[in-house]
Amino acid sequence: MDSLSLFSALGGSLTTFVAFVVALSIIVAVHEYGHYIVGRWSGIEAEVFSLGFGPVIFSRVDKRGTRWQLAALPFGGYVKFVGDANAASVGSEGDPDATPPARNTMAGAPLWARAATVSAGPIFNFIMSIAIFAAIATLNGTPRQPLTVGSVNTVPYAVDLRPGDEVLEIGGIKVPGPGDALTFDELLRQLPVESNVDYLLRRGGVETTVSTAHPMPAVVVQLAPQSAAYESGMQQGDVITHVEGKEILAFRQLQQAVLAAEGAPLALTVWRDGEVLDVTLSAKRVDEPQPGGGYETNWRIGIVGGMLFRPATEQLSPLQGIEAGVNMTTSIITGSFSGLYHMVSGAISSCNMSGPLGIAQVSGAMARQGFENFIYFIGVLSTAVGLLNLFPIPVLDGGHLTFYAYEAVTGRKPSERALQFLMTLGLTVILSLTAFALFNDFFCP
Repeated sequence: MDSLSLFSALGGSLTTFVAFVVALSIIVAVHEYGHYIVGRWSGIEAEVFSLGFGPVIFSRVDKRGTRWQLAALPFGGYVKFVGDANAASVGSEGDPDATPPARNTMAGAPLWARAATVSAGPIFNFIMSIAIFAAIATLNGTPRQPLTVGSVNTVPYAVDLRPGDEVLEIGGIKVPGPGDALTFDELLRQLPVESNVDYLLRRGGVETTVSTAHPMPAVVVQLAPQSAAYESGMQQGDVITHVEGKEILAFRQLQQAVLAAEGAPLALTVWRDGEVLDVTLSAKRVDEPQPGGGYETNWRIGIVGGMLFRPATEQLSPLQGIEAGVNMTTSIITGSFSGLYHMVSGAISSCNMSGPLGIAQVSGAMARQGFENFIYFIGVLSTAVGLLNLFPIPVLDGGHLTFYAYEAVTGRKPSERALQFLMTLGLTVILSLTAFALFNDFFCP
């Protein structure tokens, strides 16, 4: 490897590491702060709030006596409540037959206070995800009606569209609005693939027809991390003009060529800011969720296409943004359950489960694609962390909530012996799943 390639590889690895640590630290800090603040509100005092594990780099003690510290290993964190034998996200239950502990400890607090404190971590993760998705949706807005040209993407051919043009028809088909039976995706599928398509516009208050490029060319708007296109060095803004020497006028032609190749190498001609490049890549098999439920295996190179122009947008109200944030978070949760079910049933490959290395690679890839993509990824990962922590596995928050449910039903806490056994079992399950996910990181394609 030459010095330039080595420098590039080291730089990429550093970006990946820093992005992963930043994403994880933000998510862990929010999760643990949820435990801390709700515990405090419930009368449970905290001794230590730690971001990271291992040797302490920095610490300070606040007026309540809680030590806030930053530790050397930035791969997690914890809150140690008063009376805990061991530092953990939540306190130990203790021996139910021993002298009753003080009210300001986790073990001595009422059941409702313990349950609220434990559940607060995942809930704060979900709240953060909703806030991130709501902010992105609010700032990006919703397409103005009627469909209006905001800006025109840079492509290797002349485009007779201008900012402010209202697009009324494309290829003789009326552009659908909210509530119309025809969707914009269906309109695109109905259009013939031609080098010139007629657009009926309202320009400066006057209706006019122009003939220009297909509204959905093979332009790269986004690259999926760890995809064939990403690994080949393709970039946002690239335009694919040919596949195996055949001219590509519309994104769906590229999709058809990728599906037909079934993973065989494809030679692409790519236009990038006036420069023509040759790229060879092979599509990867992916399991994709379907609108009606279930999954379908397809071949994908990992490109998200975009329109010839960026639509002008109108800003959402805060309430609309929150609604979008809630819907996105809910969609991730339901999609996670669906994916887990289909993975366990064998309907999709277990390689869909990524470990810490895979997550780190995605962190770096999203960071390189821009701030918004990185923040969006943090929102997705925060939802996943919150959901994972609610699984009824001892050592996780969901395991503690299961113990509290048992206590609520029976009127007594599980015995110390039972707790120790279940905690050991839970830790074994978590370590086994982590090892399996790491195996996927190394050996799955």
